[in-house]
Amino acid sequence: MKRSLENIEYKEGTELLARFAKALGHPTRIAILKHLENQSCCFTGDLVGIFPLAQSTISQHLKELKNAGLIQGELNPPKIKYCINKENWEIAKKLFTNFFE
Repeated sequence: MKRSLENIEYKEGTELLARFAKALGHPTRIAILKHLENQSCCFTGDLVGIFPLAQSTISQHLKELKNAGLIQGELNPPKIKYCINKENWEIAKKLFTNFFE
């Protein structure tokens, strides 16, 4: 079932907003999302080549973004391909827009 902002109740909406805000609470995560927004998908190793961080650090940031529901990963052994979770990304944008209006 596709969720829309109109179908999200107040409590669920505020919890989602807080979860998304927490995930966005680090500059590297924001940079990763900006990068992924302009790509269809990418692998962890691609991000290690872009950001001056260890693979373990990148993986931890990806884990936080995935746990928040902002990105999704697809296992392609031995790699994981990441992309924006388009449904949740749209919900996050709407929740933040409504919050700041």
